[in-house]
Amino acid sequence: MKRTRIKRRGGLGRIAEQLVWLANGLADSGSRVEDRYWDQQLAADLDEALAHGEESALNAALDHLYGTGPRAYDELADQIESRAECAAGTFDAHEVVLIAAPVLAWSRYRIPATSIPPAVLANLRVHLQAHVLAKGARLSVADFLFSPDQLPQGYCATTEFAKAIGGAALDDHDLHVDTEGMPETAQFLSDTRYLLAAVAVPHGQALFRWQEADGSRETARDQWRTQGGACLAPLLPGCAIELVLPESYFAASRTADTDSRPYSVRASVAFLATTLETPAANLRAVIAPFWEQDLEEYRIGLSVRGHEQVVHGVVWPLLGAEDETTDGSAQIEAVLRESGVSDIVTLDHQFPLEYCDDCGAPLYPSAEGEIVHAEMPEGHSEQMPRHLH
Repeated sequence: MKRTRIKRRGGLGRIAEQLVWLANGLADSGSRVEDRYWDQQLAADLDEALAHGEESALNAALDHLYGTGPRAYDELADQIESRAECAAGTFDAHEVVLIAAPVLAWSRYRIPATSIPPAVLANLRVHLQAHVLAKGARLSVADFLFSPDQLPQGYCATTEFAKAIGGAALDDHDLHVDTEGMPETAQFLSDTRYLLAAVAVPHGQALFRWQEADGSRETARDQWRTQGGACLAPLLPGCAIELVLPESYFAASRTADTDSRPYSVRASVAFLATTLETPAANLRAVIAPFWEQDLEEYRIGLSVRGHEQVVHGVVWPLLGAEDETTDGSAQIEAVLRESGVSDIVTLDHQFPLEYCDDCGAPLYPSAEGEIVHAEMPEGHSEQMPRHLH
């Protein structure tokens, strides 16, 4: 999940000021002994803020540090995420962590966000315990496959969800998710779905398979993709899927954000090749940077060779510490070439971050250096879902 902050107006409140002071102290610490002092103080204050729903104070502290102290910002962000996904201060004798198992998917049809039948849930438990979790770890799996809009919104909501599913993990049983009032999911060509779970172990014991002497992340990922993918595929009919390694909630979400960028490009090329019945080598891609005050994202306009019309577009957002010094266009070009597209145009002009006034879709670059609405050829538009952006 991207940590870029949007500045809010107004001064810091008492809680935010205290968090800023503690985070700066931790960032400036010169020893592990001093680290422990600041860690303990910051953890206690964060647990209280999360328990009392002080979302605005947490965001105010992060906003302030984002512009004034990058190292302190990272310390505070790491601590908030850790305390939230562990529901820290709730479980005394055990380490409990909310984990996510993201699934990248693309389809010309609607990508489901759906309840998980008991038999499928039981199989997912078996494969998580066999391939991802450490021996003896207790587990709870939520019985719903979430879209991004349906995930807990904010640190405090994440803490509450972690408490609920963490308590179920201690009892080693799964969590039923009440779907009444859950947000609707928009239709995109490519999107991410999330299987959420919690793992519980006694203090000091390993959580994940790769923490054990004979385990590794690569083996866990490969086995989960094979076995977990076979379980999840029937829940996503008509979709091509790729599984991301399950791990702690925020880390897995960030990995999914990163992996979804090349996945979206590959999905778009495959979609156009099948829908327009043309090989990828017959497509042209135009890459351009889009700015607000700073570089925010790259957009890729895709067209058929010999035709000016942009038929589809892909957004490649900047993540984390990426900025104009990061060679994002080279990364995009490499993915396009791997996907079979060789006709690639890279524009250096700083385009404005503009969207269609009627439908809100992003405008994409054309080979002529203009930003235009992506439109499928007549007879194909009804098959076209909007792209993730």
